[in-house]
Formats: sequence, structure tokens, C-alpha cells
Amino acid sequence: MNINFEYYRIFYTVAKLGNITKAAQELSISQPAISKSIKNLEEQLGGMLFVRTKRGVFLTEEGKEFYHYIKQAIELIYNAENRFTDLIHLDIGNIRIGAGATLTKSFLLPFLEQFHKQYPKINIQISTDNSKVLFSKLHQGLLDLIIVHLPYPKSPDIEIHEIATIHDGFIVGEDYKHLLGKTIPLEDLENYSLLLPAEESNARQFLNDLTQKNIGRIFQPSMSLAGYALVAEYAKHNFGIGYTTLEYIERELKNQELYLLDVSPKIPSRSIGIAYSKHNLPSFTTRKFIDLLLSNKKK
Repeated sequence: MNINFEYYRIFYTVAKLGNITKAAQELSISQPAISKSIKNLEEQLGGMLFVRTKRGVFLTEEGKEFYHYIKQAIELIYNAENRFTDLIHLDIGNIRIGAGATLTKSFLLPFLEQFHKQYPKINIQISTDNSKVLFSKLHQGLLDLIIVHLPYPKSPDIEIHEIATIHDGFIVGEDYKHLLGKTIPLEDLENYSLLLPAEESNARQFLNDLTQKNIGRIFQPSMSLAGYALVAEYAKHNFGIGYTTLEYIERELKNQELYLLDVSPKIPSRSIGIAYSKHNLPSFTTRKFIDLLLSNKKK
């Protein structure tokens, strides 16, 4: 049975109001059009839905049973329409974001704050872990998007966009200020205690590739430290020469708590990227946050 949905909507409104005139006003349809639609519906169903009297229209016993189900269906559709409207206006919704602890604190937090101020009703869930675990969760559909340091191996299932450029460098505290004003060959840094990020970090892998390419080996650090903050703190206390991302220690450099060494060759820039699945269409909420991050790259 292929019945026009509009007939159901008209039936629902007439049954709810018990009056064709009121139904015509609510639906902005003429009374004759409503009467004709009801008649067509009754003919297609093969039975009477209403008893027409001078006082209005009343549901037949069959009509009451029919209304019970149509009411549930129509109101589910109306609720779906309202929820869809709420979603596209970001009055409701969830977003699941993955990022490393360093990226969450030093890069992502201002964007989360801005997004929360604009859309306070959106529930934001943050998952912090290393890039390998985050990509696995993204593949499994457990995250909507992730923020990672680039480069990262390409995947046919994942869309990756660069959203920011960052720079790494070798930093020192007060006891190493005698090295300032000099251009230090990369291999000469091996003569000092080196404070490097943990082996599994993207920054360490980037440095390993750089030294392997330029001096044919990787650095063996005096300390491998978890996170840029520890590297900066240990360098500040003169435990050696630290290697970290400069954008994350701008305040310390500006206040001359730490100093940047000039090394040769120059260290190339790296990138921060956003990654999301090609197979799962981003929700309105996710798309809005992606646009916010991409707009940062355009500035």
C-alpha cells in the first residue's frame, strides 16, 4: 500500500484537534482540501476513519486504533526533524577528539575553549594517547577526529590536513650561555649531555631522521624525557642541551629562562595535522570543529 504521507499528516492533525476548520488553520490548507484528503485516505484504507457531525468530526473505533499508531509515527518524525535542526544548529551533539597530552595542552586547548564558548551545549570528549593508539581508535570509529604531529604514514582510509607549522630547536639554560652566538655543527652536540624527548615521540623520530641523514647516526641522549615540559625544565636546570618544540616554550624563551642555540644544518619545520576517517561522514558538530582548526591554517 503506497499512501501519500501528507494524508497521514492531515489525518493526525484533524484527529488531534477534532475539527476540520482548526486543522485547516494549523496546516494552512483549505477545508475542502482537507476533506478530500481524508476521503482519499479512507478509500485507500477501505474503511471510515471519522464520523462527521454538526459539532465536528469524531474518530470511529477503527479510527481510534489507527490514530494510536499514526500519532506515534508522526510525533517520531517531528521529533527527528527537531533533533536534526538542533544538531545542525549545534544545540545538541557530541564530539570525540583524540590528541597527545602535549598537543592537548599546548595547541588544542585554545580551540576547545573557543568552540565551547560558541557552542556550550556540545559535549566534548578528549582522549589522550600516543599517535599509534589514536589512529587505531580512529580506524575503529571510536574517535571522530585526532590531532597529531606530522609527518605520519599515509592511509587510504584516513584524511589528513595540515593545520599548523611548528619548529624544533636545541635549548639551554644559564650554564650553557657561552654557546650562544656560535653556529654549532650538529655532530658537535654529541660532546654535551643531551636531553631528548622519549624515543616513541614524533619529535624524537624527526630528530633521529635528521641526524641519520646528516651525520649518519642518531643521538644517544643522557636523558630521554616524556614530554616537552620535562625537557624544558631539565634544560632550565642545566642538566644539558634539550631538544623540544619552540612554540611550546615561547614564554620561557621570551623571559630568557631558556636560550635557543644556532645549529647547522638548520632544523626543518614540522607540522600539526588533523585526521579523520574517509568512510564516516563527519557530523555537523565534527565538521564545525574541523573548520575551526582549518581556519587557523589560513591565518
